[in-house]
Amino acid sequence: MAKIKKNQTSHKPKKVVKKYKQKTKPGNIKKTKKITQEFESVPINDTDLNNVEESSNSELLNSDNDENNILSDLEDEPVENDSDNESEDEAKKHKRDLEKLKESDPEFYKFLQENDKKLLDFNLSDEGSDDDEQEDKDVKSVHKPSDTLDVASDESDFEDEGDEKPKDESVITLKMLKKWQSEIQTDKSNKTITTLTQAFHAALFTISSREEDDEPSHYKVEGSAVFNGVIQLCVLELGPAIRKFLGLQHGWKQPPHKCKKFIKIKRSLKFYFTDLLKLLLCVTSSNIQTVLLKHLHYMSTLLVSYPNITKSLIKRLITLWATADDAVRVIAFFCILRITNNQQGSILDTVLKSMYLAYVKNSKFVSLNGLAAINFMRRSLVEMFALDTNVSYQHVFLYIRQLAIHLRNAITVNKKENIQSVYNWQFINSLRLWGNLLTVAYNKTHMQQLVYPFVQICLGTVKLIPTAQYYPLRFHVVQILIDLGRDTGVFIPVLPFLLEVLTSYDFNKKHQKVSMKPLHFTCLLRLSKSQLQENGFKDTVIETIYGQLLEYLTAQSHSIAFPDLTLLCVIQIKQFLKKCKNSNYNRKLKQVLEKIEQNCQFIESQRAKTTFNITDFKQIEGWETQLKNKGTPLAAYFESWNKLRTVKKNKQLTNNDQLGDYKLPTINKFKRRESKKSDGKVELFPSDSEDESEENKNKKPRRGKRGGKKINKRIVDESGPVDDGGQRDIVEDIKMDDW
Repeated sequence: MAKIKKNQTSHKPKKVVKKYKQKTKPGNIKKTKKITQEFESVPINDTDLNNVEESSNSELLNSDNDENNILSDLEDEPVENDSDNESEDEAKKHKRDLEKLKESDPEFYKFLQENDKKLLDFNLSDEGSDDDEQEDKDVKSVHKPSDTLDVASDESDFEDEGDEKPKDESVITLKMLKKWQSEIQTDKSNKTITTLTQAFHAALFTISSREEDDEPSHYKVEGSAVFNGVIQLCVLELGPAIRKFLGLQHGWKQPPHKCKKFIKIKRSLKFYFTDLLKLLLCVTSSNIQTVLLKHLHYMSTLLVSYPNITKSLIKRLITLWATADDAVRVIAFFCILRITNNQQGSILDTVLKSMYLAYVKNSKFVSLNGLAAINFMRRSLVEMFALDTNVSYQHVFLYIRQLAIHLRNAITVNKKENIQSVYNWQFINSLRLWGNLLTVAYNKTHMQQLVYPFVQICLGTVKLIPTAQYYPLRFHVVQILIDLGRDTGVFIPVLPFLLEVLTSYDFNKKHQKVSMKPLHFTCLLRLSKSQLQENGFKDTVIETIYGQLLEYLTAQSHSIAFPDLTLLCVIQIKQFLKKCKNSNYNRKLKQVLEKIEQNCQFIESQRAKTTFNITDFKQIEGWETQLKNKGTPLAAYFESWNKLRTVKKNKQLTNNDQLGDYKLPTINKFKRRESKKSDGKVELFPSDSEDESEENKNKKPRRGKRGGKKINKRIVDESGPVDDGGQRDIVEDIKMDDW
């Protein structure tokens, strides 16, 4: 037993030397190497091992902080020699000791076999080689500072910092894109989905500014062909792959984060939607915006799990809905509508407020070119407010109240600034919006309460300045009231505001200016002095009164009180016919008068056949409904006249009235031949590579036979990974039931 302990402790000096090597400072590394070489040349006897151990341990205790003393003590002490012969002798001696132990104490030897087999299989050469290899690794791992450092420092200063160099970004190629396209259709894991989101991030990284919070990209995109291929692959294949991975089937109503596998792609989807938002902020081309918005509409159901990203996306979509081209506006509204339906409880308030402010901001000016966009915004905003009338009521009440405050200030203060706050397009377009909304949501009891204050605001607006200069504004407000009364069945006294124009203005006054073009009130609220002196002003006023009288009286033509309602109207029209000397104006109003009297006779004849009491409102309502379905003479005439008016109005709005009225000959322009697409590849972004630009410079332009014009064929990207066969758009048309 004593011999075994001696052999076990005989290895301690080598470990002490190793500690000295690790604790040596970098400035003395060369010196320590020289010392260790001298140690190897000194022979070591087995009898001196104990002396080495005792001296080395004592030196360690007495000189922990003095390196020079340690080195000097090491030079005087004998050290082990690692020669092959001595290691073999040690192994043989150890074996002999173990055999003696087996004979003398078999029980203890059996205990060692069970608990410490390494001691019985002791091999000195193997252990020494392992220690040497470990020493070489430790020496190599020591950090070498520059020679200019002369000040001593701690051990921690020279340890490995462990800073790893960033991995090289793998460059995406077209072969990789084709491989991913085939894999994403068959891969049942999230590996390809994550790869595509990283590739999309890398593509966006090439066109956007580098931000600190951006996630580092694992891939690198070079060239427009690869860039287009990455975008196309994500737009076409990523959405179906995610639905397939999550197991979302048609009619799935639960949010995506309720799926078991959602946690595997949660982070990747978050960064993908963030990158998609950045791309929508950067892109200005309407074609590219259309493709991206169709893709977003398909992916919008997944946004339920990312409320923070949803708010930013909604803000961008509302901007596109209010300011972009017509096609982009429509798709942006579909995206807003679908996202809001999925998260109605959390974002409906914000969406309604933001959309109304965008509508008011972009309806400040009205022109023939911008009228269609304003009408689209108004109709789509009405649809948004009609989603939940309980939430909408609070917004509508506040905004109608705000309009009433502006009107009150204009009436009481009577200053130019206050009047201008009412007599502008923003105020009138707001009245149109709430008129349309109350028409749609009139079946809701709480929305019916807003009809009366709204009508009072409209009537107060007409009465504010009842001069000829603001006749266009009067007609706009009257049209709002006519539409509201016709669709809701609410009686609104509109006739006095139309007949007032006939009595307050002198139509016998001769005009001072002659204009060949007719004057339209569609995009006008206020007339200038020169416009009041034109002959077209009186013509347009009579035409507008004629049309609105017919429209309003047609809505009341089935009423049992129609003869009583039109009594004052008939009297005032007859007075106007006596005073007016213009035959054209008289002919118009005589026609209206004849139709009114004809309809009065019809109602009186039908009313004479009734037997119910005049206070029986249910029977009166049923009688009016039956008469309305049967038709009245005034309604039949208005229907035929309204068709002609609609055609004429459409020609005016499209600036095509000259061709329609005078049948002028048209010029057939030469149509260029469209370039044939070989494989139907679609290029999302224009190619801007240097090679293509150099080739285009070297090529000579081809000239056509007519006019010597250049024939520029569209360059189609043939390197994209996706082939649509030239039969469909890059993204399928939007469907309301994508699930």
